[in-house]
Amino acid sequence: MSKKLFVGGLPFSMTDDKLKELFGSYGEVSEVAVIKDKFSGRSKGFGFVTFSDDAAADKAIAEMNGKDVEGRALTVNEARPMEERPKRSFGNRGGGFGGGRRDFGRRRDY
Repeated sequence: MSKKLFVGGLPFSMTDDKLKELFGSYGEVSEVAVIKDKFSGRSKGFGFVTFSDDAAADKAIAEMNGKDVEGRALTVNEARPMEERPKRSFGNRGGGFGGGRRDFGRRRDY
């Protein structure tokens, strides 16, 4: 069985290869993903590491959580499933100023 870990507090210079190297000493890493900004391509400061063995993943959590990497303390725990987010439709964006009085608040005495 495999176990996926969330790794937060990563330095912005972190790459997939560096993350795999960092966690590879605890066991076989089957997948690594550093989450990047889609516009700049820079790391967002978190990622995911998937271990093939649950015991190796548990050992990595115990030893890497709170560890300092390039001046930043890592947060390592078991990843939770992604929550379902409501889909946005273009017809109902919300927000904006929306209507109001056309006379800009002045009252007319007829």
